[in-house]
Amino acid sequence: MRTGFENLAANAYAQLSGRRIGIVTNPTGITRDVRHIVDVMHADDRVNLLAVFGPEHGFRGTAQAGGSEGRYDDPATGLPVYDTYLKSGRPLADIFTASGVDTVVFDIQDVGARFYTYIWTLYDCMEAAQLAGKRFVVLDRPNPVTGRAAQGPVLHKEFATFVGRQPISQAHGMTVAELARLFNEEFLTTPVPLETVRLTGWRRSDFFDASGLPWVPPSPNMPTPDTALVYSGTCLFEGTNLSEGRGTTRPFELLGAEGIDGRWAATANELGLPGVRFREAYFAPTFSKFQGKTIGGVQLHVHDRAAYDPVRTGIALLVTAKKAWSGFAWRADNWIDKLTGSTRVRTMIDAGASADEVVAGWQQELAAFRRMRKEYLLYK
Repeated sequence: MRTGFENLAANAYAQLSGRRIGIVTNPTGITRDVRHIVDVMHADDRVNLLAVFGPEHGFRGTAQAGGSEGRYDDPATGLPVYDTYLKSGRPLADIFTASGVDTVVFDIQDVGARFYTYIWTLYDCMEAAQLAGKRFVVLDRPNPVTGRAAQGPVLHKEFATFVGRQPISQAHGMTVAELARLFNEEFLTTPVPLETVRLTGWRRSDFFDASGLPWVPPSPNMPTPDTALVYSGTCLFEGTNLSEGRGTTRPFELLGAEGIDGRWAATANELGLPGVRFREAYFAPTFSKFQGKTIGGVQLHVHDRAAYDPVRTGIALLVTAKKAWSGFAWRADNWIDKLTGSTRVRTMIDAGASADEVVAGWQQELAAFRRMRKEYLLYK
């Protein structure tokens, strides 16, 4: 398998020839031998690289969740690094204009979930590039949890935020180049001049380890491909008063709170969910919810990742947590509605619906998204 960058370089950077380049990237923008593509291109006379644009967590990845690195000059290359985090529309277009570039390149490893913010950095940068009159080039990387199917509820537009700008499903099953094509045709008011540099040798059924690529955490709480596998379901616990495992070595695989005991794991295991088992677990987060306190909960153990459905599992864990622990509560700001894309999941669970009933509630809109998505897929 070769990434979009590998194919770009193998083609002598033909798509960038004669252009003034700025690149949106982070620590995941690496070569197979773990050099950063910014360092590689900066050292290559065939590429006129003028600027770097950093997303959430920053270009070199020094910031925690909800943070960025600000504007600075990169010590390794001397290139100006501009901060894109939480910027969109005309302010972001003005940054592209001020940088002096005529082509914006995007190369960031995604993890396949609607609420992972890098795909909305992609969307915002495409929109801003169009406003600023720039070309846009997406260097593709594999979806680490496969591109087999779209799963989960589809965002309702009135719940649009930076964890979901547009109506796509919770687990989209697409690569960033495929998403860029969909965004350009379906959601941007005026399409941007878009080029994609595809993967070669990637199949939709491939998990990340089939790629032969090194894993670089795309964000501090995404340490392994195993984290990515569960994230599109268990990130929903950000919308509750339970810990989603931040501050542990297994974020999103460990879930818990004070007062939870083995009954939650037992209740969840009784459901017989495909591909996953739940272990009674105790842990003390070093930051975030319940910092420094020993709490109880579950650890997910995925034993058949092909059969595993992360979104259905996440819903089942919400349902069983509410049943097994009397202290269960949603976050006061109803953040769960932003994560799931509507009030449906929260209100159905509060009304006593089963996991299967909740999942059944979004099937019609999911089927419509799958039909739209099919038009923009690049790989088999």
